Amino acid sequence: MNHATKTSIAALLASALLLATVACGNGAQNQSTPSTDTSQNTGVITVVASINQWGSLASEIGGDDVEVTSILTSTNVDAHDFEPKTSDLTALSKAEIVVANGAGYDTWATKSRGSESTLVSAAQIVGASDGDNPHLWFSKDARTGMAKELANTFSKARPELKKSFTERLKDWQEREKKLDLAMSNFADTHSDATYAATESVAYYLMSDMGVKDVTPTGYAQASANGGEVAPADLQEFQKLIEEKKASVVINNSQESSDATNMITGTAGKSDVSVVDVSEQMPEQYKTLLDWVSALMNNVIKAIDPKYNSASQSSGSTDGTTNGATDGQTSSDEGQNESDK
Repeated sequence: MNHATKTSIAALLASALLLATVACGNGAQNQSTPSTDTSQNTGVITVVASINQWGSLASEIGGDDVEVTSILTSTNVDAHDFEPKTSDLTALSKAEIVVANGAGYDTWATKSRGSESTLVSAAQIVGASDGDNPHLWFSKDARTGMAKELANTFSKARPELKKSFTERLKDWQEREKKLDLAMSNFADTHSDATYAATESVAYYLMSDMGVKDVTPTGYAQASANGGEVAPADLQEFQKLIEEKKASVVINNSQESSDATNMITGTAGKSDVSVVDVSEQMPEQYKTLLDWVSALMNNVIKAIDPKYNSASQSSGSTDGTTNGATDGQTSSDEGQNESDK
């Protein structure tokens, strides 16, 4: 075999070896693509919510395609001092999606979520920061934003189910619109309505209803900062109630103190209705809108018992404007009835 022939054979072998190497490389690349696809999460989406208010909304939007666990659900626990259990932290670390309130209300939840989880935060959606009023579930803007974000997040996690999430979102939005209309109609016809609050839990709810806050500044600041109320501020609050400058007193049923007991007692003696509002959603409610609607109707009944909220809206669905109470209606209602 001459030199030219040997050179040709060597060239052919080299080419063959190169082609084999490329082919092997392509084969490995082709195998990795399906591997990446199959590693994507499938099945029911595991969702852990820090509080049941947002957990119930996640359940509404997700339906049977999500499995939601809410950590803080009791109305007998002070949410601001809540300490999660080890099992709670474990659930957060393993969740595919974590739903939190933010604004300093549930920092333990955002700190404990897994590095691979997706966070949906009400505070981030509305631009609230630590130190702002954290009771965002009572804000129509926060509820609407969270519903949209949950639908989008679920759709990204399970693209094949996007239609279902979108349909549930539309159904929810229709119910929210009717609730918003009922609040707006009340605001239009009760521009002089006022309230004073033992704690700022219902700030957003009352704002959406157009009811003005007349809580004494000193008392409100002490309450917001967790400080002790000065005797002069407490006396000012009591005088305001006695003179009926507040149409209703809003009391946080999960924040009890000597000061709040004195205020609610003064309201009872002065024939001013007290509406108790808890921070966590009571167990008798299945959805956030049902609860907010019941609270709205409790406030309306306390301010104007003759006002029919249902007739002021364009209809109602799922009890959003049916005037149902939630067991947290004015604590002095029975006393007022007995006095008549």
